[in-house]
Amino acid sequence: MSLAPNALSHFPENFAITLTDVSAISLHGPEQVKYLQGQVTCDVSLHKENDLTIGAHCDAKGKVLSVFRLISHQEKLLLLQSKASLGSSLPELKKFGVFAKVDIEEATELSVSLLVGTQVTEKLSNSFVTMPSNDAPVAHCDNLTLVKLSVENTYLLVGDSETHKALIASLNLDAADQSAWPLLELATGFPQLSEASVQKYVPQMLNVDKLNGISFTKGCYLGQETVARMEYLGKNKKMMALLTGNVNGELSDLAIEKQLGENWRGAGDVLAHTQTKTGELFVQAVISNDLTTDDVIRVKDNDDIRLTLQTESTTN
Repeated sequence: MSLAPNALSHFPENFAITLTDVSAISLHGPEQVKYLQGQVTCDVSLHKENDLTIGAHCDAKGKVLSVFRLISHQEKLLLLQSKASLGSSLPELKKFGVFAKVDIEEATELSVSLLVGTQVTEKLSNSFVTMPSNDAPVAHCDNLTLVKLSVENTYLLVGDSETHKALIASLNLDAADQSAWPLLELATGFPQLSEASVQKYVPQMLNVDKLNGISFTKGCYLGQETVARMEYLGKNKKMMALLTGNVNGELSDLAIEKQLGENWRGAGDVLAHTQTKTGELFVQAVISNDLTTDDVIRVKDNDDIRLTLQTESTTN
């Protein structure tokens, strides 16, 4: 069960945030689908205008450069992702793109906002003739694209800055701080990569397969040999997980460890962490597959902050 509703409980019931840490790579041209198909883990050939497709972009060794949400927008393909991973992914896509009929660039002209709330859904229906649904999670209206996320009444709005800003203003929603987005991403199991964690993990270690972000039947793509080996030879010994706890005060960088007898040993690599104003701590980490809810886990060198391994919950 997703922890997202509880994670956002201290935010306004209906709010909008223009996301400063999210951007997109844009691909446009007659060979945009063909080219991207040979670069990423998902099957781009099956992607339709109203689809939301999860995927990963890997290097030649199968190590993840980015995990993205693929959408169509204004006849382009957009790879929505954090700016931290975009800096590594974009140069690699452009490197091979010179041999294809496709323009690849950061979509700096676009803004991305998070919209949450039941009133949000009602108000958006006045602007979008067809609202996104579970079967067709992406809807389009003029220069705007609306993406339905897995949590009820939660959306991403994508569009050119001027049109985007006008619609947000017309909705007359409460504002909220940027922390809502990482809370939502961690609570719903979407990988959060930083500059330090790109090119460190194969997709399965980040649960991209559990997000339906890997096709094992499509043709060749960059890093496929490593990804396939992990799947068919069962060599993957790691997975991404969410751990939760409670903390007083702000935490900066942290590590996690588990108890072994009277000693403590590292329990995994922390990808990201965030906390609510009420002290709830959310930690996303790549851990060993054999770590269980029976293990005693804590923030490193801090016995006051014990962590609970959450049961699996991966969404879009």
